[in-house]
Amino acid sequence: MPYITLADLQERFSAEEILSLADDGTGQIDQDVINRAAEDASGEIDGYVAAGGYTVPMLTVPRIIRAYACDIARYRMYDDAATEQVRKRYEDAIKFLRLLAEGKVKLGLDEDDVTTAGSAQFTGKPGVMPGGGW
Repeated sequence: MPYITLADLQERFSAEEILSLADDGTGQIDQDVINRAAEDASGEIDGYVAAGGYTVPMLTVPRIIRAYACDIARYRMYDDAATEQVRKRYEDAIKFLRLLAEGKVKLGLDEDDVTTAGSAQFTGKPGVMPGGGW
């Protein structure tokens, strides 16, 4: 599930820039190009987010993830023609995601949106194990 939409990309950058990156040849946006870039960006993000102990795909998409997903998708759409600014924004996104994966930054999500890698959750009342324990 992509974390961004065409509207997110157009709001963050501009409709004209996104059209220039995803023109279908008739002056219209090729939605397949947008979908592919959004899915690629979300997949790249998921790898880092999961390494940081969060459930993916995220039920709640934090604003910072949405912003970085836009930067990553834009960079992917530019392909080999990325400007210095576009490349820098992509690199900044990856730096943040690496810190997230290393546990050096947190997303500030509710417990319903987070799991800790390798953890178990128990429900019900605590009790004594049958057989008297050890």
